[in-house]
Amino acid sequence: MVREQLEARDVHDRRVLDAMLRVPRHRFVPEALREHAYEDRPQPIGADQTISQPLMVGIMTELLHLYGDEHVLEIGTGSGYQTAILAELCASVVSMERVPELAIRARNLLEDLGYRNIEVHVGDGSLGYPPRAPYDRILVTAAAPYIPPPLIQQLAPCGRLVAPIGDENLQLLTIAYKDANGRLFTDEYGECVFVPLIGRYGFQRYPTEPPPHS
Repeated sequence: MVREQLEARDVHDRRVLDAMLRVPRHRFVPEALREHAYEDRPQPIGADQTISQPLMVGIMTELLHLYGDEHVLEIGTGSGYQTAILAELCASVVSMERVPELAIRARNLLEDLGYRNIEVHVGDGSLGYPPRAPYDRILVTAAAPYIPPPLIQQLAPCGRLVAPIGDENLQLLTIAYKDANGRLFTDEYGECVFVPLIGRYGFQRYPTEPPPHS
């Protein structure tokens, strides 16, 4: 996977490649699909969610520019695979998941694998997680029509955010970064397709108020 799907294509950060060598991707997919875990495509994990294609995980992680001491917010825990990759590369990860059963499954697996620098919370990821803000890096793993304002507010000066932004059928991988004075700048990497972000600042909104963070 690392040699043929990442190194041979667009991922060159040695720290990211080494992290993806260490994390057992097959542990994060349903048992019936484990023989396909390392294929170059997303895999379903239940609740209409997927574990992202390995190449996309590598690209998004590389775009974050992680050096080891960052405090990171992840929106969309899902299987927990991307969360584990982040935890290999930074000081601490706060991960938000809307679906309680996915959050519980990911939390238990990550603990079983020995990660102690991860917090998994249930709630509306488009609102971020204010109790642990500000964040040096923010990664959004669901498609949004625009960057949710709370995430911009929770991004630290000199911080960096990566998110798929566009419509529900096609997005542009977008990099946003703040300068030392808190001014926001954006750049675009390329096209991608993600499941939609559901929440107050997503494509689909809750019929009532979103559940409280837990």
